[in-house]
Amino acid sequence: MSAGSFYSALGGFGIGIFIASFVPVSQAVILWTLLLSLVLGVLWQRRYAAFFLYFSVFLLGCAVGLFRMDVTTWETSPYVGLENTTVSLVGIVVREPDVRSVSQHLYVQDEEHDALILITTDPFLDVAYGDRTLFHGVVERPESFETDLGRTFNYPGYLRARGVTHRISGAEVEVLGEGEGNPVIERLLLWKHSFMSSLERLLPEPEAGLGEGLLLGVKRALGEDLEEAFRKTGIIHIVVLSGYNIMIVVESIMRLLSYFTTPRTRVLFGGGAILSFALIVGLSATVVRASIMAALVLLARSMGRRYQVTRALLFSGAVMVLFNPYLLVFDPGFQLSFLATLGLILIAPHLEKVFIRVPTQLQIREFVVSTIATQIAVLPLLLYMMGEFSIVAPLVNVLVLPAVPLAMLLSFLSGVIGFVSAPLGMLFGFFAFGLLAYIVSVASWFGDLSLASFAVPTFPFWIVALCYVVMGAVLLKMKKASRDS
Repeated sequence: MSAGSFYSALGGFGIGIFIASFVPVSQAVILWTLLLSLVLGVLWQRRYAAFFLYFSVFLLGCAVGLFRMDVTTWETSPYVGLENTTVSLVGIVVREPDVRSVSQHLYVQDEEHDALILITTDPFLDVAYGDRTLFHGVVERPESFETDLGRTFNYPGYLRARGVTHRISGAEVEVLGEGEGNPVIERLLLWKHSFMSSLERLLPEPEAGLGEGLLLGVKRALGEDLEEAFRKTGIIHIVVLSGYNIMIVVESIMRLLSYFTTPRTRVLFGGGAILSFALIVGLSATVVRASIMAALVLLARSMGRRYQVTRALLFSGAVMVLFNPYLLVFDPGFQLSFLATLGLILIAPHLEKVFIRVPTQLQIREFVVSTIATQIAVLPLLLYMMGEFSIVAPLVNVLVLPAVPLAMLLSFLSGVIGFVSAPLGMLFGFFAFGLLAYIVSVASWFGDLSLASFAVPTFPFWIVALCYVVMGAVLLKMKKASRDS
């Protein structure tokens, strides 16, 4: 498929999903869109052939996107008739419990209705993935709410992106049995918790929590104050398992295996590492996207072909949206991760020329360029959704990111070696503590500054769209100028 057809198809698919996420579209409109696509596809005018082809492919993608959202309306949630009534049901915990400061969120597969429901319960309840539970409470339809900074958060859409339509808040939960989940995932989660326990024995808080966040994406281990400091300084992404963290893990494994295995064997081990890591930390939208990207990198290396990272990113995003169309509009993590990666691909090369005088030692220029590129890419959407602008984010990222890979490696070694030898694990833990404490200190110091961040008034979404249109036009102009020079 040519580049024009590829981008036209994916663009139409995304716009179809976007429109149908807000406006109900009848099947008649979908059929007319498909028919118009076919009519344009068979038209042939020598002068405008490319236009008819691309517009035809665009409409075809749009029809597919509209149809995909229409499919989600074919089935009604079994909990609609149970809203605002008290129920007692039995189900299996199918995802790792999300333990927070005042509550614990359980995603439970209800056996009677064969549907997923969100249970909010006591944070100190001892429950794990694969447990059979009896839960009692009032079935509720989730509602949107207003954040502290005046933004409206579409909570129903956010939960739909996770396969949930209803919830039970403050439920009474009783564990009836255990070990009824996927045995592979159970084993991986057992290793994960054993590793966390080992690391916590060797490192104090909050450094142990930061190490768990870097390696496993466990944000709750940071504590509320430190997590807020990470948000205000713009480095919260290092503990949410972005593609940056996953590629660090994969590259480390590939380098280790390069000393005694063949390239194809390394690809197999690398693919297994990606899959295992994604299962351990939870299949969130961000982790799945980053895992698909990493897998495509490995596949391209094994086939000896040029890796077209832009197409790979768009393809991975389209596949995820095809399987779960609610991700595109209702999952902030997916949106920001996707835009940040796109910024690295499209904006960073142009910034390299701007920061040509920045030294390359210790990858300083790379960190400066990547930080600013990602900040530019996510800024319009981030301000629209969060309403908070971090002034110190570029500087803090440049100060912190160089320490992250080594901090991850030392934290991993100290936790693993701690299983075998506590003294040797403490030796690695000593060096890990130094780097982790440095990251904590930088985030805390800058986060305490009164001007570290400020609130932005609410503004309509069309301004966000306009910003990205202008950004795209500027990038196209710069690309054309670079090609002509």
